[in-house]
Amino acid sequence: MEIRKVGVVGAGQMGNGIAHVMAAAGFDVLLNDISEEALEKGLATITKNMQRGVDRGKMDQADMDAALARIATTQKLPDLGETDLVIESATERETVKQAIFEDLVPHLQPHTILTSNTSSISITRLASRTDRPEKFMGFHFMNPVPIMQLVELIRGIATDKPTYDTCLGVVEKLGKTAASSEDFPAFIVNRILMPMINEAVYTLYEGVGGVTSIDTSMKLGTNHPMGPLELADFIGLDTCLAIMNVLHDGLADTKYRPCPLLTKYVEAGWLGRKTGRGFYDYRGETPVPTR
Repeated sequence: MEIRKVGVVGAGQMGNGIAHVMAAAGFDVLLNDISEEALEKGLATITKNMQRGVDRGKMDQADMDAALARIATTQKLPDLGETDLVIESATERETVKQAIFEDLVPHLQPHTILTSNTSSISITRLASRTDRPEKFMGFHFMNPVPIMQLVELIRGIATDKPTYDTCLGVVEKLGKTAASSEDFPAFIVNRILMPMINEAVYTLYEGVGGVTSIDTSMKLGTNHPMGPLELADFIGLDTCLAIMNVLHDGLADTKYRPCPLLTKYVEAGWLGRKTGRGFYDYRGETPVPTR
């Protein structure tokens, strides 16, 4: 099946990035969010990021103008019923995602493929709450979407081959690389990444090293571009905690127990860059470690 029009649910950090790359690749995009303010902010981010690409010679001004013209916005979820592919990119909470799919399903065309950008939640379980589990997949982009080259494609137990092949074709049209993952908690990237971040928080919690020592050790000792605590702040500590809970609950192994310090930071509302404080304080000119 040929995908021409893509619906994106959620205009936040991930959603606006997905809309950006889809429009730049030639797809018509309908971006949905519950607030007009979120939609305006998402469009402003897309425009700024595309302009950066033009300034760096990676995109022509004419291509940018054409891409932006392909993006429409709506606060009405049923409007996405006219699309060929829906990518849900709302908050990483299963109840929220289920509610979105239940509201959306009655308005979809028979051929429309439903996908979720979830980083950890069961695709099979999400699909089972819809009328088309065979046309449901995990479509997991990495952050920041315009820069990161990987997309995880996750088949639920009922996902059929034509659906997988169609989504694979979309990834290829985006110029990105697909990795196929089975539907187990946190898939591939976060199954490996989040326990590393959680262990870094334990290392801080137990006083083995401070924030700066831990991040410097991993950047210079293992050649990581960002330290694990800096990366956690970038991802969002609430998201990190949610994924660790999915791993812990889904696999029932104590090695996935979230560090109490991570829980404490989330309880404090110190979620990282997006709130101005996490393992670093971002309210000044340069980030300052909070421990």
